Parts: sequence; structure tokens; C-alpha cells
Amino acid sequence: METKRDHSFFEQVYQLVRQIPEGRVTSYGAIARALGNAGSSRMVGWAMRTAHMAKPPVPAHRVVNRIGMLSGKRAFGSSTLMQQLLENEGVEVVDDRVVNFAAVFWAPSTG
Repeated sequence: METKRDHSFFEQVYQLVRQIPEGRVTSYGAIARALGNAGSSRMVGWAMRTAHMAKPPVPAHRVVNRIGMLSGKRAFGSSTLMQQLLENEGVEVVDDRVVNFAAVFWAPSTG
């Protein structure tokens, strides 16, 4: 069950994820660090699992794990939708991993 504190954290995550430019990706850990909660990358993942309910929309497909793997793809209801969304934005994905991850990585900032 999501607590009030979780809800506030989730909203902070969503606000940051909405800033990720099209064609770029970031990681759960980078978001957690940007929010001052370096140890909360798993909680960022939980936020991404419920992002489809958020308004305005959250581009959760742009958040991957620390090595560029599409570890959250099951949350999209299809094993290929996350990859399709990224590829529609020009991000190349092979074997569930972002190709040239360092080049398309977006470092979030809250400042």
C-alpha cells in the first residue's frame, strides 16, 4: 500500500521524468540521486510501475537500469512496447539494452 510519503516521492519522480528529452534515457539510480535519495532507486522503479496512471503523462519508457537494460518492460503490459516507444524516438535497442547508452544518457538535475 502506497503511503502519503511514497505518493509525494512518486510525484517528485514523475516531475523529473517528464523533463527527460525525447530520444534520451536516464536510470532509476540517477533519478534517485537527483532527488537526494541515492538509495531509493528501487522506489523509483515502483513509481515507474504506476506512472501510467499519472496526469499529465509520464514518459516512463525513458527510464532504464544503470547499464541501459529495459528492466521495467513488463510494466508496459507488453514485452515489446517499451522498446517500441524508445525506437520511435530514435533510441536503438538490441537484446533489451539501449545501444550507445552513454551517448543517449540524460543526467537529471533538480536545480
